[in-house]
Amino acid sequence: MTKTLRQGLTTGSCAAACAKEAVMVLSGQDAPKSVKIPMPDGGREEIYIKRAGIDGARAFAETIKDAGDDPDVTHGTIVRVFAEWADGADVFFAAGEGVGVVTKKGLQIPPGEPAINPAPRKMIIDAVREVSGRGVLITVSIPGGDEIAKKTFNPRLGVEGGLSVLGTSGRVRPYSHPAIIESLKCALNVAVANGVASPVFTAGNIGTRSVTGMFDVEKERVIEVSNEWGVMLDFASSHPLKSLLVAGHPGKLAKLAEGWWNTHSSKSGNAAPFTAALAEKITGRKLDVIDTVEGVFAQLSDEDKEKMADELAALISKAVSGKLKNGAAVAVALFDMQGNYLGGCGDMSEWRRKNV
Repeated sequence: MTKTLRQGLTTGSCAAACAKEAVMVLSGQDAPKSVKIPMPDGGREEIYIKRAGIDGARAFAETIKDAGDDPDVTHGTIVRVFAEWADGADVFFAAGEGVGVVTKKGLQIPPGEPAINPAPRKMIIDAVREVSGRGVLITVSIPGGDEIAKKTFNPRLGVEGGLSVLGTSGRVRPYSHPAIIESLKCALNVAVANGVASPVFTAGNIGTRSVTGMFDVEKERVIEVSNEWGVMLDFASSHPLKSLLVAGHPGKLAKLAEGWWNTHSSKSGNAAPFTAALAEKITGRKLDVIDTVEGVFAQLSDEDKEKMADELAALISKAVSGKLKNGAAVAVALFDMQGNYLGGCGDMSEWRRKNV
């Protein structure tokens, strides 16, 4: 019997909980042993606080990140947040010890800003606003994060001085384990057994959120394969599928066009050079040197973005069709980080578009 793997919490969730408690302390409230924060899916999560207190004119709170059974390099690290009152009514962000600063264009956060991604920022703001509507400066720290960051892609992506605060769902779901692969296979078996002949494969939360926002599809038809595209396409080949929709961000899916069937960063290359070369071919002009696919698309006009996405989707479809041995038609839908449709290819009539 395979073990059920335990989910964990993202660094963003930990930072949101600590920010809420720090603002509570700053407001003169008692510091509880745990706080509940709103999650992106509308639920709430209770997170243990290791320590909290006053440090001069600011308050702080810290917790220990628990990534569950995922081999996350930040598992067990301390996430510490400082809060101090600021002019105005906004929540401002600063990078503390071990948190990086963005130095290059093309990421979700502009150069000069602390590397705290949009979803964690919103989580922190939502958590803080449950306590106070005043202006506050939130400084996120991960002691030792500068050393841990050397094991990640951050130095190559233009994030210097530490880690990025990431997470789109607030939770860490363990992937790339035999038990998870078996769970993915089981999900496809169940879908097929219940009459699904045209499933949807996504890489994770962004793809799933985007595709369910655009198409009227049941959750049972959507399978988050994470990085295990090779395993799942081989397994899907043994099923009598009519068609398959591959959906997600081009930064992940472009790797399939290059022949990377495990898209984890440790087992595949950066897709930015490949997509930049394709964009230059389509536009006929030289692009700035960018280390992310998002950055490549950011340099294009709306018209060229659509051309680029359609052409890239066609290459992804061709690669996936070659891997899939059951003759199923492959359609591809590409979305940006915000869930906006960029372009695609193939017949998508099997997945009914919503009337929006």
